[in-house]
Amino acid sequence: MTHPNVPADALVSAVASAVPSVPSGAAPIEPWPGELVQLDIGEVFVRSASAEPGAEPAVFVHGLGGSALNWTDLMGLLNQPATARNLMAPALASEAIDLPGFGFSPPPADDDYSLAARAAAVVGLIEKRCNWPVHLVGNSLGGAVTTRVAARRPDLVRTLTLISPALPDLRPRVLPMRLALVSAPGVGRWLLSKMQEWPPDQRTDQSISELYAEPGRFQSERRDEAIAEITRRDGLDYAIDAMLGSSRALVAEYTRPGPGSLWRDAARVVAPTLLIHGSHDRLVNPSMVGRAARTFKNCRAVVLPRVGHVAMMERPDLVAAEMREFLAIASASAHGGRGALTQASR
Repeated sequence: MTHPNVPADALVSAVASAVPSVPSGAAPIEPWPGELVQLDIGEVFVRSASAEPGAEPAVFVHGLGGSALNWTDLMGLLNQPATARNLMAPALASEAIDLPGFGFSPPPADDDYSLAARAAAVVGLIEKRCNWPVHLVGNSLGGAVTTRVAARRPDLVRTLTLISPALPDLRPRVLPMRLALVSAPGVGRWLLSKMQEWPPDQRTDQSISELYAEPGRFQSERRDEAIAEITRRDGLDYAIDAMLGSSRALVAEYTRPGPGSLWRDAARVVAPTLLIHGSHDRLVNPSMVGRAARTFKNCRAVVLPRVGHVAMMERPDLVAAEMREFLAIASASAHGGRGALTQASR
């Protein structure tokens, strides 16, 4: 399928936001080490942050086109206990998964990039570690995946933190409409192939300009990591298939009606939930926080000012502060202490 009235360069530019997410943060710490872990669904690559004995397990799930690298700085901030509201927030023993087909995880053997398959990978990792319930954290597509896991396997989830989760919203916005364009049969593969012709540094800069409210926060060390990762993925014969399959799966979830929908899943979640949105998010409308806060049963909702779609990368310090307060209150509540989550966004 072609669009004769639209120049090819304009179409490629229109979907520049589909370039994989890239890491950033307040401190240029090294990426956490990782390893391939064999699960029933196949191998996945998992990065683990160092933590003190007694730290509580946590699993982090990245967004569309991202990887475990997206969580480097936030994981580093959460691996020590901290005081919030005169309550103690636990240290987290954090693991970040590369979803199949992204990062260093091989593609799924059955080419299944559906949300259900993504959720199965996360469930498989948690069960493999035998340390549940875990603190589950997801961004964008990862937020949709973790919502489904928390709804359908509540036994595995202690708390749920969602950063700009990709919950269905059919109101027109420019960047989500570009995602739909990438998902179109016959168009997406051509567009992504054309995009690979862009130099990796240009793709990195374009992605950050779309994902960050303040691109100047993107450190040079993180930019170098991102360029290297994009260059590496350009050499993988399944990179485009992974992006196409995942994009189409997410678009399908946005239009799924009835009891299998993500909003129905959200209503079923019983774990304490923290919602974090960025006020300048160009992909997920921050006004969605209101509906989400009313849907999740036990919810605290926050809108961070001057922050974009990947708050854990752009402002890991703010996200860590919100998570510590949330975890401290949730922990106190679980042990019969004081503290309650608020449902109003701020």
